[in-house]
Amino acid sequence: MKIFSLCFALALAGTQLAHAQTAAAPDAPPPGLYAALGEKAGIDRLADDFVERLLRHPRIGPQFKEVKPAALKESLAEQFCVLSGGPCTYQGADMLDVHADMDINKGDFNALVEVLQRAMDAQGIAFSQQNRLLALLAPMHRDIITVR
Repeated sequence: MKIFSLCFALALAGTQLAHAQTAAAPDAPPPGLYAALGEKAGIDRLADDFVERLLRHPRIGPQFKEVKPAALKESLAEQFCVLSGGPCTYQGADMLDVHADMDINKGDFNALVEVLQRAMDAQGIAFSQQNRLLALLAPMHRDIITVR
């Protein structure tokens, strides 16, 4: 279950996500990222691929056995859309609060990031665009990793 929430965290930039659409320039998504990801249809495909890969992953897949894949895909797509500057709204939980007692370590976090990178590769997302999205996701590790 901790990886389920970690997956949500991966799609969120910590507590900043709720403010991503109105954030100042340093927290704003790079111009054109939403379009570069394929807008809503491309982001939906990425979320589908990402969740399917997570479910099959030998290390973290078993932690998703109680997760409803369709709901996870929908939430991730919504969150990626917000982070990339798309016309979406996310009203989910704050990542710092969600992960406070979850014992998530750096290895768990990194494994999930690697799965996301593979999904982006498979979807034909250019390396430069992957880096743009990952740069928005990177700061959240402070809210997610609770085991140092």
